[in-house]
Amino acid sequence: MSDKKRVLIVDDSMVMRKMIGDILTKHGFEVVGQAKNGAEAIDAYPKLNPNLVTMDVIMPGEPGVEVVKKIVALDAGARIMMVSGLSQKNLVMQALQNGAVEFIVKPFEEADLVAAATKTAR
Repeated sequence: MSDKKRVLIVDDSMVMRKMIGDILTKHGFEVVGQAKNGAEAIDAYPKLNPNLVTMDVIMPGEPGVEVVKKIVALDAGARIMMVSGLSQKNLVMQALQNGAVEFIVKPFEEADLVAAATKTAR
C-alpha cells in the first residue's frame, strides 16, 4: 500500500492541471485523476477516493463552489483546496463555507502550493 497522498486535480486549463500535477508529483504526491470541469470531478471523486482535491474556482459549467458542495455531499471528509485568481476572493470564501479547507492564489510559488497541499491532504 502506497503512503503517497492521492490527488484529483480539477481545472479547465490543461496547462494549469499539468503544472499542479508536475509540482505535486515531484513532492511525493500521486496524481490519480484530472478533471476539466465540475461534472468530471463529481463523477471521478467516488471512483478515485483522493486524499486531496485541487479545485479551480472558475470553470465552464458549474463553478467550483457548487462542485465543492456536491463533493462534500458525497464525502463529508473530503479535503478540497481551492485554486483561484486574486479577484475571486468572495468565491473562495463561499467555497470555504461550503466545505473547502484551504486555498491558494494563482500565480503561486511552488513551495506555497506544496505547503498548502500537504496541510490539506488527509
